[in-house]
Amino acid sequence: MGLAGTRMATEARESFEVVVEPMRLRDLGDVLTIERLSFPTPWSRYAFLSELLENDRAYYLVARLVPPVPPRPRRARPAGYVGVWLVLDEGHVTNVAVHPDYRGLGIGRKLMLAVEDLVRQKGGKRMTLEVRRSNLIAQNLYRSLGYRSAGVRRGYYRDNNEDAFIMWKDL
Repeated sequence: MGLAGTRMATEARESFEVVVEPMRLRDLGDVLTIERLSFPTPWSRYAFLSELLENDRAYYLVARLVPPVPPRPRRARPAGYVGVWLVLDEGHVTNVAVHPDYRGLGIGRKLMLAVEDLVRQKGGKRMTLEVRRSNLIAQNLYRSLGYRSAGVRRGYYRDNNEDAFIMWKDL
């Protein structure tokens, strides 16, 4: 994180709260920026549009940093997002990312808790996700939320043929 990013993260920690709400089409530009900064093979605009407009099993949330008291900005930009597919009674996390300038503030945790609540409200009983073998920070977050390793998908990630751990959680 650069000096500007460090300053923004410090200000965010001290003077903002995280609000999680459904992703809107107007959020797509910011979400694509976070996606490109977070993943070696980012999803395309079309992939997100398809998820938001055509996939009736897909739900996406964004986290915004807003001042804790009014006046609040008309539209705070997303600092992170999460997506999930609800298939029968299982929520499958498709992606979760936080802008690099805002990592370490608990935004990923808030997003995961919010998406679990959403799945639970829609009748879901379990959650699943894949995580890179090398992504220890994400693995630690998921374990702290009650996810357990349940297997390995060999060569799951196309960019470098890295394995993915499959993780599950009962809600």
